[in-house]
This record gives sequence, C-alpha cells and structure tokens, in this order.
Amino acid sequence: MGTIVTRTRSDGKPSYLCQIARKSDGKTVRENRTFRDHKAAKAWLRQREAELDNPKAFKAATQEVKTLGDAIGRYLEEYGGEIGKTKAACLAAIQRHSIAGMSCADIGSDDIVSFARTIHTVTGLANPGPSTINNYLSHMASVFAIAKKAWGYPLDPEAMSDAMFVLRKQRAIAKSDKRERRPTLDELDRLLTFFQERAERAPHSAPMVEIVLFAAFSTRRMEEITRIRWTDFEATTADHAGRVMVRDMKNPGAKRGNDVWCELPPEAEAIVLRMKPTTGGGEYIFPYTTDAIGAAFTRACKMLDIEGLHFHDLRHEGVSRLFEAGWNIPHVALVSGHRSWASLQRYAQLRQRDDKFAGWKWRPKL
Repeated sequence: MGTIVTRTRSDGKPSYLCQIARKSDGKTVRENRTFRDHKAAKAWLRQREAELDNPKAFKAATQEVKTLGDAIGRYLEEYGGEIGKTKAACLAAIQRHSIAGMSCADIGSDDIVSFARTIHTVTGLANPGPSTINNYLSHMASVFAIAKKAWGYPLDPEAMSDAMFVLRKQRAIAKSDKRERRPTLDELDRLLTFFQERAERAPHSAPMVEIVLFAAFSTRRMEEITRIRWTDFEATTADHAGRVMVRDMKNPGAKRGNDVWCELPPEAEAIVLRMKPTTGGGEYIFPYTTDAIGAAFTRACKMLDIEGLHFHDLRHEGVSRLFEAGWNIPHVALVSGHRSWASLQRYAQLRQRDDKFAGWKWRPKL
C-alpha cells in the first residue's frame, strides 16, 4: 500500500510526497512523486498502484531507468529521416539540457515549465522569444506523445499539456506571427544581377537566378525545389496546365509520403524548361542542396544590405502575386498546395489588382 507524506515547502505551503513499494517474483519497484495538491497526490497513487497490478507494467517498472534523453535519442533514431533539420536540431539541443538526464517517470509539468524558462542555456540565444520557446516545446511534445505507447517509456503527455497550458496563460509561449515581408522589385533586381554576375564568374555554382525566379513564381519551398525530379514534371497540355509532383510536402499531420501535384504558373514552367539543357540529364531539375541555396541567398542579402529578407519570403511573394492578379482561393491552392483554404484567408486583405511584374526584365516567358 502506498503512503502520502506531508511536507512543508520553503514558502510555508504544504507538498505531498507519494511513496510506492511493490514486490513480485523477488523484484521490487519503488517510486516517489511529489505533488502540491493532496487530491492530485491521492489520484496518482491510486492510478499508479492500479497500473502496477498489471504484470506487464510491473515488469516495465523494474527495467533499466529511461531518461528523457534516451527517449529523444530513440525518437531521432526511428523518425530522424522524416523530420526536418530544424526539429532535429531543437531535439538535439534539448538533449544538452539538464531535463534530458531526468527519469521519464519523474518529469512533471513543473519540470517542463522550469525547462522552458531556462532553455536559453542550450539554444545559444540570450533571450529566446515566446514563439521560439513554443517551437522547442512542440518538438519535445512529439516525443511525449508516442514514448509510452510505442516504447513503454513512462513519459506523461498530460504533464506536457499542463505545462503548455500554464506557459500560454503566462504568455511565456506563443505561436509565431505570420511573416509579411515581401521583396521589392528593386531588391529582386539587385539580387538577380548579383547572382547573374556570380554565374559568369563561377558557371558551375548553383543557378541562383533560376532558383530565385522559380521560387517566386512557383511558390515552392526551398526543400521542395531540391526534391523535384524530371519525372515529376509534366508540361502544359490540352488537358492540364504545367505541373510538378511535390514530394513529401510539409504537412502538420504527416510529411513522408505526402506527394501532391501542384500547378505551375507559366513563368515557373518556363524556368523548368530553361533548366533542362543545363542539368546534364540528371535526375533532379535543381540538383543542389538546401545548404548551398540558403547560404548563397543569405550571403547575397548581406552583401547587398537587404535586411530581413528570407528565402521563404519568396513563397509569400508568389502567393500574394497570384491573388493580386485576380486568382481565387481554389486556384491559388492548386499552385501553393495548401490543403486548407482557411490558411489562405489572410491574403483576402490584398486589394491591389494588377501585376507588379508586368514588363519586368527578369520575368520568364513560356
């Protein structure tokens, strides 16, 4: 039978230490958990004792103690190929935090709240904002969601849910604001001129002129661009507009295997056709790494004093342009790949009804 011991905290308020000791087949399970609420302590004691009545649960409790770091390591091992670099990097950073050394069974919501408030110690950021902290917790929540069901690691998803509820109430975490940054024509002119001159000096470097134009007119993300094969491209026919199969398209529910046909505006199709003679018959239309493309774009912006512009802003520019050209939501979704039309509603505010690229010297022609 478990016991509850009342203790007095440093602030004078009580805390309740639950203690459980069970023996079976010569093995002993001892578990402790501290609560600030007596009802919660009693509820946990009853639930945990009922769980330990199950031989499988008792056996699991006598196994080697698993830490959060172990759970993250297994998650990365089994799902590393399906998650993005950002999520993998965030989880790796969490493994460097002291919470990663805690037993899965001992991590409560208060520990997660404490982690959120000290996350700067492993991020390298002096003062990470609410959206950054929210991202780390969201990635960690993915591990909490499956650890117990998939591997028997006793991570409590409710502890994560409770911690995030508290942190939202305290405004310590929040979703990131939608970016509204769009490149001006002058900025695009300067970037493309810079990349054209670079191509003349280094003809074997990534063709950033074509990549930037394709991103802006196709609305494709950087990773998607590098995954498009020639076999995924279909030119315009009498039956359909030009289109590409976007493989493993970003999706909150699933990324791997989420392959979607997306329509190509004429300008984007013209870029694809322009690439064919230069790829040497390779498998991919743009056979370059995201690291090379991202570094080239960031370096160019820095050298040209273009502030606050990200490569992903080209997608926002592309979607905005289609709305400004008078396209409706369903048609834009065929290009952008948005499954939910609601996510395109923020573009409904656009009142401009013309084409800012009309007559632009860099505009590709089919």
